[in-house]
This record gives sequence, C-alpha cells and structure tokens, in this order.
Amino acid sequence: MSPARLYQPLLLRILHGLNAAIALLAIATSFWVYNTYDGRLIRLPLPKIGDIIGIHGTFGVAFFLLMPLFALYSFHLGAKRLIQPDTWGKLGQLNKPIGWYSWHRVVNTIMLLAATFAIATGRMMKEEWLPAGQLDSPWYRAHLWGWVILSVCLGIHMVMGLKVGGVALVRSMYSTEYRPEDSPRVWWQQIQDQWQRLRDK
Repeated sequence: MSPARLYQPLLLRILHGLNAAIALLAIATSFWVYNTYDGRLIRLPLPKIGDIIGIHGTFGVAFFLLMPLFALYSFHLGAKRLIQPDTWGKLGQLNKPIGWYSWHRVVNTIMLLAATFAIATGRMMKEEWLPAGQLDSPWYRAHLWGWVILSVCLGIHMVMGLKVGGVALVRSMYSTEYRPEDSPRVWWQQIQDQWQRLRDK
C-alpha cells in the first residue's frame, strides 16, 4: 500500500460501513412505512409489503444494537471528525480547506445526534398505531422528523465527503487493505492500552 494514499482506520471502516448499510435500509423502509400508512405530504406508487412495519423494525433494532459501538468510536478514537472547540470560528473560512472540513465535522455530529434521536423515538413507537390510523402521536411525529433530519444529513455528509476528500476519501473508506498496526489481532491490546491511559489520568 502506498503511504501517500489516504488511509482510514480499519475499525472505522467496518463500523461506518455496517452502520451506513443498516441506516440506508432503515431509511428506505421508514419511507415505505410512511408511504403505506401516511403519505400526507408525498405518496409514491410503491407496492404494498404486508409486514413492512416489522421489516423496518428489524433494521431499527439492528441500528439500535450497532449504533452505540459506532458512537463510542466516534466520540473517542474518531473525535477529531466531530465538532472541536475551534470549529465554530472556522465555519466562515470557505476559501480554505479547514472551512469545509469544519462544516463536515458539524454535519457528522448532527448525524450522530439525529440517529440517536431516531432510535430513541422509534423505541417508543407501537406497531399497531399506523395500521389503526393513529397518525397524530407525538412519538410518531418525532420519529418521522428524526429520520427526515438523518436522511438530509446523510446526503450532505456524502457531498461534504467528496468536497473535503474527493474520490480518494471515498476509496479509502471502502478499501479492504490495512496496515499491520491496524490489524484486528492488535485491537484487544490497543483497548487495554487505552483503558490503562484513562486510568492513569
């Protein structure tokens, strides 16, 4: 592997890839649920799927189980990709790469918060509400908005990724190569070292 190529930690790529795939499936099925039982703002001629709520719920549970691992990584090892103390002061510097990268950090942080909000409100939903026509529940509206915000942020996240890193960044996120020091064989030792450093503080 050429050292000049962009490189992303293997654990980040795994967690990011899994969460992205499940989030996309959850977003797609959430719209299918909305289209089937609500559709007040927009309705597409999609085929009806009998247990679409259950399918969406399955992806929601998978997202609920995986998201904490990604959030833990993001707020610790990947914290530099989120809002920093100096981020707000650099948002206006769009004539420099740091300006766009600061916006990217903001979008990344909002995505994590929106995902958490969507998961939390989804856990409060009852499967029988929508088939029974109960569309005015505050939890349903909150859950719907959570997925809308997450979907918008996901689109902006992809555009920002291309803006700050180009195609090279996209390739680095989906590369299967990894460095020896990033091998899964050393993850447990790295976790122990990190834990020891926290204890020594």
